[in-house]
Amino acid sequence: MLNTVNQFFNRAADHLELNEQLREILLTPNRVVKVDIVTDSDAGGLHHHQGYRVQHNAARGPMKGGLRYHPSMDEEHAASLASLMTWKTAVVDVPYGGAKGGINCDPAKLSEAELYRITTTFVELIKEIIGPTIDIPAPDVNTNPKIMGWIMDTYSKFYGFSPGVVTGKPVDLFGSLGRDEATGRGVMSVLEECLKADGRTLDDVTVAIQGFGNVGSHAARLLADRGARIVAVSDISGGVSNEAGLDVPALLVWVKEHGVVRGFPEADPIEGDAVLTSKADVLIPAALEEAITEANAHAVQAHIIVEAANGPLTTGAHDILINRGVTVIPDILANAGGVTVSYFEWSQNTQHYRWEEARVVEELQKVMRKAYDSVAELAARDGIDHRRAAYVLAIKRVARASASRRSISQHLPPRLLD
Repeated sequence: MLNTVNQFFNRAADHLELNEQLREILLTPNRVVKVDIVTDSDAGGLHHHQGYRVQHNAARGPMKGGLRYHPSMDEEHAASLASLMTWKTAVVDVPYGGAKGGINCDPAKLSEAELYRITTTFVELIKEIIGPTIDIPAPDVNTNPKIMGWIMDTYSKFYGFSPGVVTGKPVDLFGSLGRDEATGRGVMSVLEECLKADGRTLDDVTVAIQGFGNVGSHAARLLADRGARIVAVSDISGGVSNEAGLDVPALLVWVKEHGVVRGFPEADPIEGDAVLTSKADVLIPAALEEAITEANAHAVQAHIIVEAANGPLTTGAHDILINRGVTVIPDILANAGGVTVSYFEWSQNTQHYRWEEARVVEELQKVMRKAYDSVAELAARDGIDHRRAAYVLAIKRVARASASRRSISQHLPPRLLD
């Protein structure tokens, strides 16, 4: 995935006429940390895992990014996602840089007590390099508000009351109202802006969603509430479809009771990957990376793709779809609702003042709509696709901030300053 992120970056860098040295500076992480985590197992033995934290860029503020607990987590994975976070926070113009990390464990094979010991040991090992003004972790794949609460508590034992050390915490532990649905709501906001440009609304479209976890399920619920017809969804168990539109509230109840979408009685079963090529106006990949490749991109029927996941398209798939006239709203814009409300949570923690949920929703929509409009305007002006425009906008903001800190503006090409 790191190669894919760098390829998208370099396409924007070509557009900006950046030299090789500036590219290297902007792509190189500030710090890479790997720690060895050894903890007791419930069976009386030992668990042995590696933890990672890659801090990519701090030019625009404290670094921000999720913690992923997954067997595939490694340094390269963390580095690619940290880079994405730098560009994502810059696109929506929140005062953060990018970071990412996690542990190469499988929470499904661990008890809660084992997961707690692994998490708290990880925090003890990285506590000097995180903090409310340094690097602020958040939930990602297989992590959740409960784990964020453990991190806050562990860190606070060393540094005193520090709710701002992580975001995505339980509301009862200084989390923000509206955080759980923030990424899904952000997806909805940018899709609405995209449709508005064509004189359409959510009432006019059908939607297929790959992934029915936190992001996909909230996106489905919010979109259905606003009139969109959700015709297909999938998760790790498979998929379900209904051309007339799925009953999303009933599906949410089914998943809560059964854990998976498979078997939902008011729909036709489909293979999980089939959702990507379903007959729908809009496709929302909300699972893991590289779901759409050169192998299946030609079969995608949607006219708009909203990347709710990180890196769901390979570069080759992206090119195929753009050449076919498909609008792709890239991950660094589309799924930035989560980090935006994380910023709101951090701001509340810093001020020791809680916002009402209506304010969170209003401010999130304002940020996402402004970001989409800025990207779309740049894309139209320069004759480039939305992804390249988003990276161009982000690179400009990061480079300008870096130059202002170091008085190196004379080394930047003119296109970075216009």
